[in-house]
Amino acid sequence: MRVRIGTFNAENLFARFQFKEDLPYDELPEKWTASVTQCIPFSEGKDRITAEAIGALRADILGLQEVESMDTLKQFVRQFRSLMPDYPYKLVIDGNDRRLIDVGLLSRFPFRHIRTHQFDRAPSGHLIFSRDCLEVDLELPDGKPLTVFVNHFKSMHEGREETMHIRKIQTQRVVQILHERFGADPGAATWVILGDFNDYLPSLGLEPLLGQPWLENVIERLRPDQRWTHFFSRGEEYHQLDYILLSRSLAEANPQALPYIERRGLPKRAERTAIQRFNGVGSSYPKASDHCPVVIELEI
Repeated sequence: MRVRIGTFNAENLFARFQFKEDLPYDELPEKWTASVTQCIPFSEGKDRITAEAIGALRADILGLQEVESMDTLKQFVRQFRSLMPDYPYKLVIDGNDRRLIDVGLLSRFPFRHIRTHQFDRAPSGHLIFSRDCLEVDLELPDGKPLTVFVNHFKSMHEGREETMHIRKIQTQRVVQILHERFGADPGAATWVILGDFNDYLPSLGLEPLLGQPWLENVIERLRPDQRWTHFFSRGEEYHQLDYILLSRSLAEANPQALPYIERRGLPKRAERTAIQRFNGVGSSYPKASDHCPVVIELEI
């Protein structure tokens, strides 16, 4: 059974709420009212390009980040269904981000069990995950199970070093979850961890997870100059922020599989890649995202 599995931070896949750049995200009041409540169709600019990027992956299972809601995801898929694979199974659970950006999952295969970790707390009492660590068991057509974890770790918005300790707590908790679920040797099971980890290597924040011997960061199968998945325009920086981690057993069963990074939706000012962009992509805007979607085809 061959399955294409991907991840994509779709950058503000919103249908209703707009947040200004200068909004103090971490200081939102407990109760707030959106100043703009008009619902409008997804645009033929940014949103169409986002759909084209998703369609280019041809993923059977796609983890998403920065999705506003389940209704938003349904409407997006419905409006651009001609550009993407058919995804009868869709999932978004409201998480911890007060800007309402959540993680989600699109799949051609049914969900059998869904578990949220948004309520997990550190010893300090603080919620661990900025959004969630969404855990989903899928049933493949041949009856084989596959577990997918979708993550979106703490951003570097307040500074990389200043937020490193939060990502370290989050990655430590993911390791605990894997042990709780699969026992002393999680690598023997069949699972994939997807998502925007909001940090690049080397990183003390990601080391608790990426340093485990029973998983593989498959992006590292590419040449070092080809591993970047994100363009930060203010610093003209290119880094890998998006990850696909395979359990040891799944990685060993697919030693020749290489990930594909789709860069045609990036703005043209990301000059490191000179490929032809999707129709309509501009110098800065519109674009699919500042992240590149990533996919890999695996034998399960």
